[in-house]
Amino acid sequence: MDTRVLGNQGLTVSTIGLGCMGMSEFYGAADEGEAIATIHRALDIGVTFLDTADMYGPFTNERLVGRAIEGRRGEVVLATKFGNERRADGSWVGVNGRPEYVRAACDASLARLGVDVIDLYYQHRVDPSVPIEDTVGAMADLVRAGKVRFLGLSEAAPATLRRAHAAHPITALQTEYSLWTRDVEGEILPTVRELGIGFVAYSPLGRGFLTGRFRSPGDLPEGDFRKNSPRFEPENFAANRALAARVEAIAFRLGVTAGQLALAWVLAQGRDVVPIPGTKRLRYLEENAAAAAITLTPAILAELDAAVPRGATAGARYPEAAMRAVNR
Repeated sequence: MDTRVLGNQGLTVSTIGLGCMGMSEFYGAADEGEAIATIHRALDIGVTFLDTADMYGPFTNERLVGRAIEGRRGEVVLATKFGNERRADGSWVGVNGRPEYVRAACDASLARLGVDVIDLYYQHRVDPSVPIEDTVGAMADLVRAGKVRFLGLSEAAPATLRRAHAAHPITALQTEYSLWTRDVEGEILPTVRELGIGFVAYSPLGRGFLTGRFRSPGDLPEGDFRKNSPRFEPENFAANRALAARVEAIAFRLGVTAGQLALAWVLAQGRDVVPIPGTKRLRYLEENAAAAAITLTPAILAELDAAVPRGATAGARYPEAAMRAVNR
């Protein structure tokens, strides 16, 4: 696995990372044994950029990742997040960017992960009630204390990024980006590139939709949060299925899977872009990692752009309440 550099502060990560969220919650039943085996295999094949958050589980995903990397900490670039505050019973408190919470959340994450330092620490969602300078100031204190190496934001708007970056260098912005979620191409990607901030693309497979796995809304397993996603609702599903079928047809012609083609497209958007496809299965991990070896010609990229143009996907990417927390 090749590497890429995020931002201008010296953070090098694997070209493709691994999103660990679904190993604990949101995507149906969890299998801790296979999840840990998947992380071990990821490290073996060079997928060393691991992404988690305190709210996944809640709290259980960080513990799982910590167990998986025990004895192999030196191989890992470890990213986690704070700011979506939840209680241990899973109930939601809200978005929290208060400085005292930043410090407490970091200490709790370090303990759960079983590490002395977090490589990349993100604010998961921007708290509109707290000046971003105050939140980033508290995050910067963590860097000075040696608890965090680099800082990131998730789903932040361009104006927020500028203010945050002026308070302390931001290494990476993590935001949804894929063939069916291309909003960032308008203002966000140009802003991070102007500021020298790396871009981490979460859900680069369109929450699995671009893999061709889902043929009807009924294919989603019980307990899967995508059942509440507007893009998976019956009235939008058929239109989005048609877009995915176009990707599948191109992939078939090229002799790769639809998921690999979707990941290769994200990788082709620039060496400052690093996708973190999530999976809890060994077979999908290896399939995703193989996408790093695929080179797409300008003709294929143009064909994909025509097949799934920006704005073509039906439905918002989150329910209305969750959409209010992004890009702010």
